[in-house]
Amino acid sequence: MALLQANKDLISTGMKEFNALLNQQVFTDPPVSEEAMVTMVNDWVNFYINYYRQQMTGEQQEQDQALEELRQELNTLSVPFLAKYRDFLKSL
Repeated sequence: MALLQANKDLISTGMKEFNALLNQQVFTDPPVSEEAMVTMVNDWVNFYINYYRQQMTGEQQEQDQALEELRQELNTLSVPFLAKYRDFLKSL
């Protein structure tokens, strides 16, 4: 089933906003643990999913599919961020 264009647009917007959030992060000393950062990123992903859930259109199946795609995209965006954070922790 193809996603509705409105949902594709929301996914694109969510990805851009999430990427901006990740790029704004400044790693400080003392740092949080890697596990805590993973938890925070997962919380951010869930926040975005809950926010965009209210805006998705179409049948329930279409909305669910769009939200799953958004979740996958946000998780993909978080991988390099978490790798960068791991490198930061190793540099201390």
